[in-house]
Amino acid sequence: MLARIKSSTILGIHSYPVDVEVDISKGLPAFDLVGFAHSTVKESKERVRAAIKNSGFEFPIKRITVNLAPADIRKEAPLFDLPIALGILAATGQVDIRELEGFVIVGELALDGRIRPVKGVLPIAMETLEKGLKKLLVPLENAREAVLIKKIDVLAAGSLREVTSYLNNNKNSLKVKPGEQPRDQESWLDPVGDFAEVKGQDNAKRALEIAAAGGHNLLMVGPPGSGKTMLAQRVPSILPEMNSQEKLEVTKIYSISGLLKKDNLIINRPFRRPHHNITNSALLGGGKFPKPGEVSLAHHGVLYLDELAEFRKEALELLRQPMEEGSVTISRLNGSYTFPTQIMLITSLNPCPCGFFGDQFKECLCSFTEIKRYQKKLSGPLMDRMDLHLQVSRVTYDEMSDQKEGEGSHLIRKRVTGARKLQYSRFGGLGIYHNSQMKPKQIKKYCSLDNTGQNMLKKAFTAFKLSGRSYHRILKVARTIADLEGSRDIRENHIAEALHYRTTNNFNH
Repeated sequence: MLARIKSSTILGIHSYPVDVEVDISKGLPAFDLVGFAHSTVKESKERVRAAIKNSGFEFPIKRITVNLAPADIRKEAPLFDLPIALGILAATGQVDIRELEGFVIVGELALDGRIRPVKGVLPIAMETLEKGLKKLLVPLENAREAVLIKKIDVLAAGSLREVTSYLNNNKNSLKVKPGEQPRDQESWLDPVGDFAEVKGQDNAKRALEIAAAGGHNLLMVGPPGSGKTMLAQRVPSILPEMNSQEKLEVTKIYSISGLLKKDNLIINRPFRRPHHNITNSALLGGGKFPKPGEVSLAHHGVLYLDELAEFRKEALELLRQPMEEGSVTISRLNGSYTFPTQIMLITSLNPCPCGFFGDQFKECLCSFTEIKRYQKKLSGPLMDRMDLHLQVSRVTYDEMSDQKEGEGSHLIRKRVTGARKLQYSRFGGLGIYHNSQMKPKQIKKYCSLDNTGQNMLKKAFTAFKLSGRSYHRILKVARTIADLEGSRDIRENHIAEALHYRTTNNFNH
């Protein structure tokens, strides 16, 4: 007898439909699983066998063939345990699965028949709806994640026995009813702190406000203890709120990565701070079956690289393409996988190995050769892609002891959001949402200068030997500064401030 059940698999950040076909026939007892399955899927044979027996059903002593179609798509992860078990029970006449017709079913089985949660339920729910299906059966612990997608009916069960009870016309046996909405959608990705807590550093706060308003990359150079990390951690608190589409995109990435701790919609922008010993694949994404890396986990948020010079040079060079294109493509023998990487990159480092080169309060102990060797760890092309170069100075005693609270994040965020709205209106329909994404065509149209501005930029271009990329990035930053002031035109003071953040630190190549 043959039974067929709809399921789904994850490749990259997308899900693909899979038909689980179960055939039971006479012959020597065997359990064959075919259809380009990874070892984690092939191991489901033993889990399914034990789960069926321990749930009080009879496991057939016959020839069992399970086909996961189509056969040219690689299947991995234990998503198919539950559909395989239901297919076997249906093919042997132990349950009637007509009630589950039209359902996409995923779930891992424990040996005692419990249904364990799986990764990637959100993208499965999203693409199930896109393909015209509106019914989904998932593990109970994934229910709140699945119902984030409206217009889809979700059933969730905690065990194989609960599913079979449902099929035997006991509709109230499942813990979650179709269409039930989550109790709350509070994010566990919360911004760390408020800019009101930062003492002094007015110049740094201004630079970070500009970076946030235009989605620009920023490099901070300063001695240890000057507050670089504290400043970077507070950037998400001044970024505009994510729209509904951005929230789903970020939550989808975390779902696939198994990092959606509470199965809730992520409403705050991510802040990722990987350690400098991170591998290339962990940073960019990859593996035998590629998964999102840190740069994708920071999608629509902030990727912060502290002690930039300590990262592997190869890993940093690989960041150049994601920074420019907003995505990273990982190629493998069985296909290519593209992950989104629309991030705001913030980096920080000390000016020398001891950290005190150029510091007015403490003497640097490094030799000239050591300083040069340290600074050459970062390539010119990478540094050229940092829109703002910021010199962060040590905070004075008077600034630290001042009891007056600084400007709060909510006020800065209001200005940043206003500037972003101007940019969204300006680029409407072009797929560009902030100034850092402008291409040469948009730069020419929206960043025109008067004669005074052109003369100023020309002198700086020659004096500081700026590259063509630097020229464009200065114009983008100047456009953002003008947007923060609500100015239609880029004026001389906007160019001057943009140049200030490009030419005044002691870490230029």
